[in-house]
Amino acid sequence: MTPSAVLWPIGTQMNIAKMIKKECKADYVLAVKENQKTLYDDICDYFRIDEIRENLTACENYRSTSEKAHGQFETRNFYITDDIAWLSNKSKWEGIKSIGMVETVITKGEKTTIERRYYISSLATHIDLFMKAVRGHWAIESMHWHLDVTFKEDANTTIDKNAATNQNIIRKWALAILKRVEHIHGKNIQVKAKRYAMSLDPFGSLAQALSI
Repeated sequence: MTPSAVLWPIGTQMNIAKMIKKECKADYVLAVKENQKTLYDDICDYFRIDEIRENLTACENYRSTSEKAHGQFETRNFYITDDIAWLSNKSKWEGIKSIGMVETVITKGEKTTIERRYYISSLATHIDLFMKAVRGHWAIESMHWHLDVTFKEDANTTIDKNAATNQNIIRKWALAILKRVEHIHGKNIQVKAKRYAMSLDPFGSLAQALSI
C-alpha cells in the first residue's frame, strides 16, 4: 500500500492529485472546498441521503470516535464509499477511487453544533486508512494550536532564524514531554497544572516521563 497524503483545502486541485499519483507514486485524501461548487454540492447531497449512510454503516465503511477536548465532547463519524460512477468530471481527477465525509458533532454545555467535511481520495474503501489520513491532518492542526496557545509561538519576536528554529524545536520537545505526563498525572489535567506538577520535582518528573 502506497503512503497517503492529506493536504489543506487550498491544495485540492486536479494537478496536485496528478502529481501525487504519477510523480510521488502515493495515494491522496484531499479536502473539498466549498468554492469548488459542483464537486462540493454533489458530494454533500450524496451524503445527505439517510439510506446511503445506513448502507455504509452496515457494510463497515463507517467508523465513529468520541473524545473530550478543550472542555467539549466531540463525536466524529467517518464515511467512505467507492460509489462514484455518478460523480461529475471524475475522469479529471487522477486515480480517484472514493469519496468520504467526516461529520463532527460538538457538544459544549447545552449547545450542540455539527460540522461536515468532504473528501476525494485515491484510496479504495478502506475506512481505517481514511480515518488515519484525516486524523493525521487534525494532529498537525492540534500541534499548531498548542504551540500558539500554550507556548505563545505566534507572539515570538525572535529575528534570528537559527534562534527561532531552535526555539521551535524546544517547544515541540516540551509539548511531547507534557503529553507523556498525561500517563503520570492523568489525561484531563491542564497544561498549567502539568507544569506545576513537574516543577515540584523537575528532574524526577523528566526522568519518569522519558521512561514511559
